[in-house]
Amino acid sequence: MNFMQKEIEITIAPEDAGQEEHILKQLSIALKTDQLHIKGYQILKRSIDARSRKVIFRMQVKVFIDEPRVPEVFTLKYQNVSDKKRVIIVGAGPAGLFAALQCIENGMKPIVLERGKDVKQRRRDLALINKEGIVNTESNYCYGEGGAGTYSDGKLYTRSNKRGDINKVLQIFVQHGATDDILVDARPHIGTNKLPHIITAIRETILNAGGEVHFDKKVTDLMIEFDRIKGVVVNNEESLTAEAVILATGHSARDIYTLLNKKGILVEAKPFALGVRIEHPQEIIDAAQYHCAVRSEFLPPAYYSLVEQVGSRGVFSFCMCPGGIIAPCATHENEIVVNGWSPSKRNNPFANSGTVVQVTLEDVPGDDPLRMMDFQHGIEQTAFALGGGNLVAPGQRMVDFVEGRVSVDLPRNSYLPGTRSVMLKETLPDFIASSLKSALPVFGKKIKGYYTNESILVGVESRSSSPVRIPRDRETFQHPQVAGLYPCAEGAGYAGGIVSAAIDGVNCANAVLNFN
Repeated sequence: MNFMQKEIEITIAPEDAGQEEHILKQLSIALKTDQLHIKGYQILKRSIDARSRKVIFRMQVKVFIDEPRVPEVFTLKYQNVSDKKRVIIVGAGPAGLFAALQCIENGMKPIVLERGKDVKQRRRDLALINKEGIVNTESNYCYGEGGAGTYSDGKLYTRSNKRGDINKVLQIFVQHGATDDILVDARPHIGTNKLPHIITAIRETILNAGGEVHFDKKVTDLMIEFDRIKGVVVNNEESLTAEAVILATGHSARDIYTLLNKKGILVEAKPFALGVRIEHPQEIIDAAQYHCAVRSEFLPPAYYSLVEQVGSRGVFSFCMCPGGIIAPCATHENEIVVNGWSPSKRNNPFANSGTVVQVTLEDVPGDDPLRMMDFQHGIEQTAFALGGGNLVAPGQRMVDFVEGRVSVDLPRNSYLPGTRSVMLKETLPDFIASSLKSALPVFGKKIKGYYTNESILVGVESRSSSPVRIPRDRETFQHPQVAGLYPCAEGAGYAGGIVSAAIDGVNCANAVLNFN
């Protein structure tokens, strides 16, 4: 008997992808061995291949031949750190929470300070945003437990392979309640409906290990002596001391950028991207991507990824949400910011994606390190004014936008506060509008049916990444002027997305361990 394990790739029709007997049969054929010798298998990776007319699943499988499969169990046991070295973590998004978990693993006590509310309380403020257009400036789609990622779909796809252990991040999500599908799917996704429970479970892990998590605690100042961090001031009144502070505030915490700049702590203007969120009926995307009139019940709603170079500028889609919802993500009054999310089943009738254009430092000349942030904010305020208030967003049908005419009406869409027909060129800078007008017909040649007046452009998608970078040393991860201050993840300009932010949080926590 030859005991062995082999890794092979097989292809499976969508209707058979969940059938164990069919998978075993395909493994037997591929290995040229009797099915009786296959004692078990483990799917390592699973992806959809829709390049040909016949859509298939590709599976990378570990096969156990003449030996039993022993399931791999991933469990991190966290020590009690209640009396250990304190590390203040500002922000309870993916970066802050994973930094906290890594601090505990490293034998340090995390004290997480979140300006917003916990996930349960936060839902009430989101309901007010959607139904009444009322923005709580401390609790919204961007601020609160779990950060922007909690209510923006839970997409876990990342290219950050060289930055850290992606699989460990995914395993921690599974340990806290995510399905193990995220370990194998090529484009893993949790779903906005499931993320709050997972985030709550992570908080409980932190608390059970002796860490602390505090809500409604907005950091309003940093305590610095002799170029070393000494702690933070919370809500303009409470002082908390620590020798290390991880700044994981997210890309929308403009008050933090302003605070640092006012204190003479180096921040830098950073390029970002800006545009609109584009929504189609999901059936259009399904028909184009799966080459069918009606999507099979065995296939998930289709996604797309688009990029085009227009002159010297990149125009690209990102944060694509099949079966999704366009969400109002303003963090202050009198501004419009849109983003997208979808539930775990992705069963809404629309598909939306941010579609944005690169904004360079040369587009906003000057020396002010906050000029890109101010530029971003000004466009969001213009969008609010054009929408007419109550978070009604400016919108335009796609072909109408490209051909320069006002849409007589707007298609039914998922943006709950409502949309108003306008000329979006009045909201967008000329170089953004012209780049989009050039790219959208080209995208229509790449995806059949994409370029259509059945789709709507909703403005503005402006928080694609931070417009400010908080610099740090490449090796120590500390700010070059302030020892013990660790700028982290999206808010510092070093990550983009849940997994890359989580990895950066882990890296910062590991850097703190080496700090004297």
